[in-house]
Amino acid sequence: MKIATWNVNSVRARLAHLLGWLDKATPDILLLQEIKCMDDAFPILEIETAGYNCAVRGQKSYNGVAILSRTPLEDVITELPGDSCDEQARYVEAVTEFSKGVIRVASLYLPNGNPVDGEKYPYKLAWMERLTAHAGNLLTYEEPLVLGGDYNVIPRDDDVYNPEAWREDALACPEIRREFRALLHLGFTDAVQTTHPDGSAYTFWDYKGGVWKNDHGLRLDHLLLSPQAADRLFSCGIDRGPRGLEKPSDHTPVWCELEETSPY
Repeated sequence: MKIATWNVNSVRARLAHLLGWLDKATPDILLLQEIKCMDDAFPILEIETAGYNCAVRGQKSYNGVAILSRTPLEDVITELPGDSCDEQARYVEAVTEFSKGVIRVASLYLPNGNPVDGEKYPYKLAWMERLTAHAGNLLTYEEPLVLGGDYNVIPRDDDVYNPEAWREDALACPEIRREFRALLHLGFTDAVQTTHPDGSAYTFWDYKGGVWKNDHGLRLDHLLLSPQAADRLFSCGIDRGPRGLEKPSDHTPVWCELEETSPY
C-alpha cells in the first residue's frame, strides 16, 4: 500500500498537476493540505473519475485538508478533538481497508505559528498539544495508523538548508521541536527520517528567486507511523518532480509504502 502526503497549495489551481501525479504515482491514499476551497468547490467529480474516494474538510481561500483513497472511507472525522471553538479546517481522519484489516489515516495541516510574539504562536502550541492527546488515544486502538501532512515543523537542523536563519522561527524554535518530539515519543516513527537519516530530504522550497534552483529547502511534510504501520514500512521517498513544474505548489509529495502484512 502506497500512502502519500502533499500540500497542494490550492487544489483547483493545481488540479492538472494533481491528476497527473495521481496517474503517474498511483498512490492508494493521498493526504492533501491547503486545498483552499469549500467542500462544495472541491473537484470531487474529477478525482472520482481518476478512481478515488474523497473525504474533505474545506475552508474558503485558506487551509483545508482532504483524503483521497482508492478504497471507501469510513468513520470520517473532520475536526481535531479538544477545542469545539476552533473553526479552522486543518484536520480530517478516516478508516479504510488494509489487507485483511483496516488502516486509519489523517491529513493534517498544522498552523505556521509566526510571528512568535503574536497570537498565532500560542494557537500553534495548543493545536500541537491537542494533536498529541488525540494521537495518544488513537494508539490505544493498536491498528496501523498514519498521521501525514504539513506539520510546519523543521524537526532537526539537518532538515533545513541554513539552521541559524531559522533558529527563532516558529517552524524550528526549541519549544515547537519539543512538542513534535513529544508526539514522536508516544511511539510514532518518522518515515522520512528513518529512511533518510543524513538529512537534506527537503519537501518545501519557497517561491523566492533561486531557492528551488539552489536547493535551499526545508523538511516540513511528515508521515508519522504507529508501531503497527512502522512494522510494515519498506520504502519511503520524496518526489521532487512536481516542484519543478510550471506554476507548482511550493511543497512536493512525500510517500511511503507499507507491506500488506506485518513481518512479525
